[in-house]
Amino acid sequence: MRKSISVTFFSMVATLLVLGTAVMGFSEWVLFNRYFAQERYEALDSVAEVTQRAADYVVQQAALPGGDELAALSDKLVIIGESAEAYLFFTDEDGSVLITSNPELLAKETVPEELIAKVGEDKPYHVLSTLDGVLTEKSYVSVRQTRDAQGVCSGYLFLCSSGARLTAFKQEFGSNFFFSACIMLLCASVVTSFLMRRLTDPLQKITDAAQRFGGGDFSVRVEGVEGEGEVADLANTFNRMAENIQSNDNSRGQFMGNIAHELRTPMTTIKGFIDGILDGTIPPDMQNHYLQLVSEETGRLARLIQNMLDLSKLESGEYQVNARMFNIWETLTGVALSAEQRINDGMIELEGLTMDEKVLVYADPDLIHQVAYNLLDNAIKFTPAGGTIKFKVEKLGPEVEVSIWNSGQGISPEALPHVFQRFYKEDKSRGLHARGAGLGLNICKVLVNLSGGQIRVESQQGEWCQFVFTLPTCPPNPGEIKRLPDESGRPVPVEDPASMKPVD
Repeated sequence: MRKSISVTFFSMVATLLVLGTAVMGFSEWVLFNRYFAQERYEALDSVAEVTQRAADYVVQQAALPGGDELAALSDKLVIIGESAEAYLFFTDEDGSVLITSNPELLAKETVPEELIAKVGEDKPYHVLSTLDGVLTEKSYVSVRQTRDAQGVCSGYLFLCSSGARLTAFKQEFGSNFFFSACIMLLCASVVTSFLMRRLTDPLQKITDAAQRFGGGDFSVRVEGVEGEGEVADLANTFNRMAENIQSNDNSRGQFMGNIAHELRTPMTTIKGFIDGILDGTIPPDMQNHYLQLVSEETGRLARLIQNMLDLSKLESGEYQVNARMFNIWETLTGVALSAEQRINDGMIELEGLTMDEKVLVYADPDLIHQVAYNLLDNAIKFTPAGGTIKFKVEKLGPEVEVSIWNSGQGISPEALPHVFQRFYKEDKSRGLHARGAGLGLNICKVLVNLSGGQIRVESQQGEWCQFVFTLPTCPPNPGEIKRLPDESGRPVPVEDPASMKPVD
């Protein structure tokens, strides 16, 4: 049977309360017993001196007095006993009772030798007992020696106080304590139930939200949990997690739609052209032209699939980084030469590109080649005819800053924070000719981070756009590398270069 947290917590609190009450009751019981006994023994000892004179008188006589003298002595003993709420009797050195203030309270006339032997010479002996049946009831007893004129022990004085008061006190204490404990446990149960309801209600809301979320309802959020504390933090964390998962789910849905569109369009074009060639719709003199279009669409498909494979390989950690020192200008020049035909076709002017300068960086040349290719490809796509693309490399302490600038429509301020996110694509932010599935820039971010650098984007909508990334000039030490500020101007935290995961 599954026990809820409220039942478990209530059981634990109830157990602790019962144990605490039992310990408290036992300690008070021991304390009261000791206090009651001490009070009784002090009361008995307080009349010891007065009684001692009568004891000395008795033991110094060869025989007990008789007649009126014995009656007067008995009356005195009764008065002395009543003053201490006690009764008393004397014995000789063998333990035989000589005289008593209350004969009806004695069941025997002789005290056992074992008890007599426990009485010391200087201190009284205290005990709660019936003296092995000598007394008719359990009593507090204070025993001391009596001595003759030569100072020799000639008998014993017994002062006794009934233990009935202790018994009555025990019964009254037990009933009162039990009643008080029941009231206390009842009040504690009510308070605990109230507090548990305040604790478990938010947890139940979180549980219900989690169950709905697990059932596929990604729009659910935990409502009505406010304030501070662990439960509120848990609710806020759940809401943030739900928002992130919903955002990723929406992005993946958008990504699948983009992929389907990107795959369907070239495949439809390829199929139409090939069918036209096969059925003769396209004349022989135009077939080479349409085959060239088929080749371009096939290349477009290949690039899309390669981007998806690259991202999957990076995220799975399969790629081994082979960092070394190399000239960054050689990479930028090689990428520009590979895109020369596209640049010429678009009548784009390149500025800042040089082979005369040598700037060394420490990274994997293949990774940086891919970054430069993606950024240049992005710039070519969105640079209008007659526009300009500028390259710039600047050394900043232990880092090198590389920038690729292009004229054109630029990126809207609303889209700037999202351009490096996976699957993100906003056609209107990059003009009317936006293409791609939203993977290239995310791959750039992953590769730059993997190389120990950072990447950012700057743009003036309607005028220009610039991507800037940094690379270390030596094996990177995260504590010494300068980090590019984020969009708000604050330095971003250092990221782990060994991490293969993209950073949103």
